[in-house]
Amino acid sequence: MIDLQAIFGSDGSLAELIPGYQPRSAQIEMAEKIADAIANQRHLMAEAGTGTGKTFAYLAPAILSGKKVIISTGTKNLQDQLFNKDLPLLRKAAIQPFKAALLKGRSNYLCTYRLNNALSSTLGFSREEADALSKIKSWGKRTQTGDTGEMSELAEADPVWAQATSTTDNCLGQDCPDIAGCFLAKARKQAQESDILVVNHHLLCADWSIREGGFGELLPKAEVVIIDEAHQLAETASNFLGITVGSRQLSELAQDSLMEYFKDATDLPALRTAAEDLEHESRDLRLAFGIELRKGDWQEIERNPKISGGLAAAQQQLQVLAEQLEYASVKTKALEACFKRAQELLTQFKMLTETSGGAWIRWFETHKKSVTFSRTPLDIAGEFQAFMHQHTATWVFTSATLSVAGKFEHFAGNLGLTDADSISWPSPFDYAGQSLFYHPKGLPQPNDSGFIAGIMEFVLPVLEASRGRAFLLFTSHRALKEAETWLRDKIAYPVLVQGSYPKAVLLERFKTAGNAILLGTASFWEGVDVKGEALSCVVIDKLPFSSPGDPVLKARMAALEQQGRNPFFEHQLPAAVIALRQGVGRLIRDFTDRGVLMVCDPRLLKRAYGQCFLDSVPPMRRTRDIADVIAFFGEETPK
Repeated sequence: MIDLQAIFGSDGSLAELIPGYQPRSAQIEMAEKIADAIANQRHLMAEAGTGTGKTFAYLAPAILSGKKVIISTGTKNLQDQLFNKDLPLLRKAAIQPFKAALLKGRSNYLCTYRLNNALSSTLGFSREEADALSKIKSWGKRTQTGDTGEMSELAEADPVWAQATSTTDNCLGQDCPDIAGCFLAKARKQAQESDILVVNHHLLCADWSIREGGFGELLPKAEVVIIDEAHQLAETASNFLGITVGSRQLSELAQDSLMEYFKDATDLPALRTAAEDLEHESRDLRLAFGIELRKGDWQEIERNPKISGGLAAAQQQLQVLAEQLEYASVKTKALEACFKRAQELLTQFKMLTETSGGAWIRWFETHKKSVTFSRTPLDIAGEFQAFMHQHTATWVFTSATLSVAGKFEHFAGNLGLTDADSISWPSPFDYAGQSLFYHPKGLPQPNDSGFIAGIMEFVLPVLEASRGRAFLLFTSHRALKEAETWLRDKIAYPVLVQGSYPKAVLLERFKTAGNAILLGTASFWEGVDVKGEALSCVVIDKLPFSSPGDPVLKARMAALEQQGRNPFFEHQLPAAVIALRQGVGRLIRDFTDRGVLMVCDPRLLKRAYGQCFLDSVPPMRRTRDIADVIAFFGEETPK
């Protein structure tokens, strides 16, 4: 029997290590429930409100089980925190010896072969790109892990990283001349040898290699799989079960083919011509969609001759390059790899452009410099359920937001979980004493053209009362930009805007300023932890329903309608409730935090479904009077 009191009790090992540690009954109960689930091989959905201490509640029984455990988190930042902070603390607690490893997707590791290729290339780079590659080379000589997250001098999203990392398309695998020093191979070896392996949902789903008719290299050995931030899993899995290809992959294949041409195939001028022509076609393909950033369904491609013609031309040129690469493939392993990539891309484009069956949704999305084409499964529940039944591991799904109005049906239904136990622990925070929910009278309707300007008139006095110290969370980038323009010359506090700097930099500046106002969209609604007075107010513009024009949402709602079900109440509403709960969760992060939540959508009280949102948020005091907000902040103890 595992003695969890020896870890979590008032005189346990954590109390000796953490200053001011106080046992939490919900944390101990959760740890016991997970230990039972692992011992009895029962799948479990465990919802734990903010402040429960769920991370230690699943880590401790996982370690003590002595089994091979995979822990999957929602983001790479959470991965790093688990591996670099939480697991070392539990190791100090001397629970029992264990070997842990951290594994990310291949594009997060330096590829010395591709870096050296780029540095010796005759294609030429801009001064900024050459400087960045030089910095990567210098860092590459010092790093022990090759994890690109270590290198703070270069933004994670910098396009130059594509020249120094690999993808499944361009990795040479065992044929790579640099395989002996491969950072990814080293990380995978450590992963295979570990007791506790920390991954993220993207890597977990990539390893779940159903398309290739089997499992990847991680899951077959796992006896326990713990999914943290599990509310994100269905969407991530949906993306990996489908196909996504785009103009960027065509362009990268063309560039890599040119690089190998100049190295080893200059006697094949037709190869150079084919690669250069594909690069031109990939750019033209993006331009055919216009400058607007958007998502659309496949019918739009078929109705537009310019777009459908551009797609056909790109495929035709890809075929030409594939033929030239086949001739060149006998020269080197790198050229052979380029040929295989071209063949795979041709296969994927064929699967996309052929008439889709009812089980698939075809759609496109335009980005600033590229366009992607996707084939997404209509429903992943059956696939995921079949996958779990093929595998003997015990699965534990945990998050602060798995239920809607206390029920787990939405989450369980998305993943096809029919035999999993469920349990929920509320947050231990005193929301009635620590917070205030403000929903003013007279708010404009969300579909009004002047909605953002209208709600900002209500938001401004709240920001003045809170003395900045606020997150303004929006459901669209357009709304964020409109609010930024409106707010800039009306408030004296620092205004920080998502996209102006990397997320980590913005958060650090927000915390340091102590009186800043941060405007953010989707990525700031969850996974952000700001304890203390720096964040004392969260404002939400609208109830976070997905865009009705989203092609995947439209197709899934239509499918539910055809089954005689109610797509709004079964799909749209539960997803929006969970998203709102995540946004609300940014406000109170500790027992000493205080703050005001403001929701600016009048549908909260004027639509019957608004009660579902109200039933799912913490039990805060509620008001419709700005005087109560001013009084709330007036109660703060002066510093």
